[in-house]
Amino acid sequence: MSVHASHITVLLEEAVEALAVRADGVYVDGTFGRGGHSRAILARLGAGGRLIAVDRDPSAVEAAAAIRDSRFTIVHAPFSEMAGALDAHEVGMVQGILLDLGVSSPQLDEPARGMSFRFDAPLDMRMDTSRGQTAAQWLADASVGQIREVLRDYGEERFAHAIAKALVAARAGEPVATTGQLAAIVEKAVRTREPGQHPATRTFQALRILVNQELEELSLVLPQCVDRLAPGGRLVVISFHSLEDRIVKRFMRDAARPPNLPARLPLRASELPPPALRLVGRAQRPGERERSLNPRARSAVMRVAERREAA
Repeated sequence: MSVHASHITVLLEEAVEALAVRADGVYVDGTFGRGGHSRAILARLGAGGRLIAVDRDPSAVEAAAAIRDSRFTIVHAPFSEMAGALDAHEVGMVQGILLDLGVSSPQLDEPARGMSFRFDAPLDMRMDTSRGQTAAQWLADASVGQIREVLRDYGEERFAHAIAKALVAARAGEPVATTGQLAAIVEKAVRTREPGQHPATRTFQALRILVNQELEELSLVLPQCVDRLAPGGRLVVISFHSLEDRIVKRFMRDAARPPNLPARLPLRASELPPPALRLVGRAQRPGERERSLNPRARSAVMRVAERREAA
């Protein structure tokens, strides 16, 4: 199996269609992953088009070397550094930006990454294994209160306090250094769970979001996307859990409204600065066939917005 075939790209055709790719346009794939969206964008570009792909995962950057196309550039960076990456490659305004916020299947399925309770492996969880603190390192020093807050806010875990207490008690005997240890501790601390869901699912999600600063990264990149989109350019974002989608939904909604100005400011509606974005269609989810073929697509939500013409 090829390195990109092991990952099934969610909403592949729908996302690229939403970008409304122009043959001579410049596009950004802010989350290369294993290149499914990038390859589909390149297939629609003409000889004068260009695609800049960004990914923080060294394995994804390595996989991108398989794309031998002069129109394609891969950048190793978190997407919060998108503006700097574009500047470094002398790219100004672009015609479209795609963000697929899901964790790639290779990241989940490679035991050494420590993102899944299906394997007993070092508790790492970093998307960029070349920098930053691992989940094990954070758990070694975090207080009960800090752990509880992360599990509650990022995992929406209703047993956050019980799990936090159990983790701190367990590390008094030995460090919580592997995914197997973490899953076992959580399983004992959680009294009940939804049918079909492992007791540690929400804990693993919360720690992964924390370690990779996923919500902060998203909040940082969205304004950069608007600043870089040329008039008529599209922003397409695919989210995989409610915390991400809430950020995207609110950002797009607010950017599609006139700015809030003081109530007594003597301006007519026609004199207000125009909104930066126009919402395109409604939120879209994978169809039944895609969900049946790829269970990881079940929670995906795609939102699209277009840069308005300057006033």
